[in-house]
Amino acid sequence: MKLKKGFCTQTISDGQVMVPTAEAETDFRGIVRSNETAAFVVDMLKNETTKDEILNALKQEYEGDERKMEQDLLSVLDKLKSIDAIEE
Repeated sequence: MKLKKGFCTQTISDGQVMVPTAEAETDFRGIVRSNETAAFVVDMLKNETTKDEILNALKQEYEGDERKMEQDLLSVLDKLKSIDAIEE
């Protein structure tokens, strides 16, 4: 899976914002504000990757419960899918 072409991100002090440009093939017209962890996931999606690869990278980057990390990852992916921001 990968972030669709036309979604631009900008790092801010406590996370990231993402907006679709005119070339994004989506009906979504808004701003997505992500915390540091969600921004980490979005950044990984800038290149072709899998859920398992993202989860492994999260485990290396952050300390915490693996089950909670997976739930949080699935939540982020579901939200990105809901705005049609991911190519699968």
